[in-house]
Amino acid sequence: MPSTDLPESPDSIDLADTRTAWAEDRTMLANERTFAGWMRTGMACIALALGLKAVFQDTQYPMIAKAVSEIFILVGIIIFWAAVTKSRKTRARMSEHDVAAQSNNQMLVLASILTIAAIATGVILWLL
Repeated sequence: MPSTDLPESPDSIDLADTRTAWAEDRTMLANERTFAGWMRTGMACIALALGLKAVFQDTQYPMIAKAVSEIFILVGIIIFWAAVTKSRKTRARMSEHDVAAQSNNQMLVLASILTIAAIATGVILWLL
């Protein structure tokens, strides 16, 4: 496994191993940023659902507004779990070296909380 610690007089193999370790660390951080981006996209879908319900509430067809809002909430939930799945697959291929990456459990808990909140939002929107 590559290490980021260099010996006193590194040869080309040591330097290559160090660069590989740093590249894996950068990939771990990029994975976390991508996960956060997916979470933001899922939350944007839920915000869009709220906006649709608010804007089209007083139309002749409020049930259509509710249905479309619920679709966006469902899409948000799907995005949350797609993010967890992709993040776990990426983490399984990598080793962290100098970076303390988020654990899979933390990402799972976050996706679970956001899913519960999205479902609650969907129920509230349907009841309004």
